[in-house]
Amino acid sequence: MSVSCHILVEGSPVVIFASRNGTPSKVLNILKPFLHKFWQERETSGEFSDTSDCLIAQITVRFGYEICEDDFSNLRVGVTYDPKVSYLYQVNLDKSIDVWIPTDAYRQRPSLGITACERSQDTPLITKR
Repeated sequence: MSVSCHILVEGSPVVIFASRNGTPSKVLNILKPFLHKFWQERETSGEFSDTSDCLIAQITVRFGYEICEDDFSNLRVGVTYDPKVSYLYQVNLDKSIDVWIPTDAYRQRPSLGITACERSQDTPLITKR
């Protein structure tokens, strides 16, 4: 069974959807090292404008490379939430990642986003490396 997910970035209305490979072990193993390098490069360059937009673009490219293999139909970017996702990952501008699990309220009204989800107990808040 495929595990789908959303990736969100604080400050952006954009919703990244992946129809497979959405488990915390898979997603966090890609996100954590990527974000570590992203934050280092931003600090080194002194560039802090449009961070949310840059993160959305770079995460989409990274996940396209890492999880799509030769089928890009399982990755998309939009502004609507899918009621069937198993996890939502929120990248925060304080360099942390929150992992959310949808509730029944989310499944009924996915437009509620993470406000209708519960923080995963299995995957604690991940902070700066």
